[in-house]
Amino acid sequence: MSTHQPPMPQAAPAAPDRQAAPGGPYPGYTSPIPVVRTHLGHAITSEWTKIRSVRSTIWTLGVFVLLVVGIGLLTASVVSGSASSDDLSGENALSLGFFGLLLGSMCIITLGVLTTASEYGTGMIRTTMVACPSRARVLAAKAIVFFAVAFVVTLAASAFVAMTQVSMLNDVARTPTGGEWLKGTVGVSLYIALLGLLSLIIGSIIRHSAGAITIMIGAVLAPLVVALFMFSQSLEKVRTALFEYSIPNQLSVFYSNSLSDSGPSGWDPLWIILLVTAVAFGGAYLLLEKRDV
Repeated sequence: MSTHQPPMPQAAPAAPDRQAAPGGPYPGYTSPIPVVRTHLGHAITSEWTKIRSVRSTIWTLGVFVLLVVGIGLLTASVVSGSASSDDLSGENALSLGFFGLLLGSMCIITLGVLTTASEYGTGMIRTTMVACPSRARVLAAKAIVFFAVAFVVTLAASAFVAMTQVSMLNDVARTPTGGEWLKGTVGVSLYIALLGLLSLIIGSIIRHSAGAITIMIGAVLAPLVVALFMFSQSLEKVRTALFEYSIPNQLSVFYSNSLSDSGPSGWDPLWIILLVTAVAFGGAYLLLEKRDV
């Protein structure tokens, strides 16, 4: 004989304010957690939170501003106290800002590398990729946030130094034109920000902070140093090319004070660094898609 089975309890009817999601496995239930389709803006917000909350950002940008402003004002003070109008005849008053920006660029390079390479060192890149599986979106968000921060900080520092130097050297140097003001502030800030962005990309490729920083500092200083020791006449063309396309010389072009009589001029350095950065960005994206995190 079969044993009588008690009737199974019936499920309670769904609340009238909760409706089943179409095609959902649990009719009558709607998750209280809102589902939002993510986009690039969310990734940018995440990267902005990261870059402003880590101590390395404050330290590197603080030292950058200290170098740019401190060296710029010190140079202008020394020159204004010792030089005469004959010594700086025809010289652009903005050109003294070159020295502080050249040294300060090392801080932007360091911060660019740390923006990506530090996450690989700590393993946090795995969390980032889980939260945002689109690797292209992660790289683009890092690039946008870093470029904006580097450009704004560089523009503020270089503009302050430029205005101060012009006021201090007004009696011994000529007043810059509008084009020279644009190149000596906005132009050089774009160049420094792109140089830092290139460092960020190299950090994504190398995935090692010390190695990527070494590569970028070598790229900035090595061509000029190597050219100084090329004494052979047969290497004259190579020596000239290294001088003309070295990063220090390209920076000086923005102040109309090139180290050579030929080579890049005007806005050429900006287009060169933009092209190099774009090519490196494409390579970093391909490697990011193929390699494991």
